[in-house]
Amino acid sequence: MIETVNRTAKFEIGQVVKHRIYPFRGVIFDVDPTFSNSEEWLNAIPENVRPRRDQPFYHLLAENVQNYYVAYVSEQNLLPDTSGTPVNHPQVEQFFGEFKDARYRQKNPRSH
Repeated sequence: MIETVNRTAKFEIGQVVKHRIYPFRGVIFDVDPTFSNSEEWLNAIPENVRPRRDQPFYHLLAENVQNYYVAYVSEQNLLPDTSGTPVNHPQVEQFFGEFKDARYRQKNPRSH
């Protein structure tokens, strides 16, 4: 028997967030209820900062001062971004429409 953890995600699709430690921010475009990436990915993170598996993980259209990329981040490492500014990632328009009240509205909402 496999037990699952029923948790409510702290952040929502369309919300702009920032990393708790590293200098990047992004907009959430998908959420996994628990860790759903490769063991190789997880093991590449130093053990002293490796996130727990039993929490939501977020897919972000991320940006820092140099790059745009897709990030996979644990809930424990995210904070709300309070800057009120939109994310400039070039893929934002594929997923989202209007940016209002510090969050994006989904173009085509979907459920899992």
